[in-house]
Amino acid sequence: MQQIEHIGIVQHIEGSKAQILIIQQSACSACHAKSACTVMEEEKKIVDVVVTDSSIKEGDQVVIFGRNSMGLQAVLLAFIFPLLLIVLTLIISNYFQQNETISGIIALCSIFPYYGILSLFNHKLKRKFEFHVKKESLT
Repeated sequence: MQQIEHIGIVQHIEGSKAQILIIQQSACSACHAKSACTVMEEEKKIVDVVVTDSSIKEGDQVVIFGRNSMGLQAVLLAFIFPLLLIVLTLIISNYFQQNETISGIIALCSIFPYYGILSLFNHKLKRKFEFHVKKESLT
C-alpha cells in the first residue's frame, strides 16, 4: 500500500488525537540558490491525526502518514466534481435559458448546494481522510 508521508512536530495531544505542524516546501527547496531566490515558498499547516503510540509527546518530531488514494479522492471531491457540476449545469441551463449571463450565474451558484451537502458529511469525511502518526526513525 502506497502512503503519503510528511515530517512534522507534535503541537498538542488530547486523548487519541494530536495536532501536528507540518511545513510544506516548494520543489525548489533543494536548490543551491534558494537563499538568494524570492520565489521559494514555505507553508505551515496544522493537521489532526490519530495517535496510537503512547510514547509520542508534544514537541516530538514525527512522521504522519495516510493512504495515497486519499489524495485522489480529495481532489475529486473538492475540484473535479464541482467543475463537472458547473459545466453540466451551464450546458443544461443554457439549453433552457437563452440568456448566457443568467445561465452562467445559475451554473456558478450550483456549487453552493454541492458544498453544503458535502459539509453535512463532514464528520464522515474526516474519518475517511484520517492520518496516523509514528515516531520518526533516526536512521
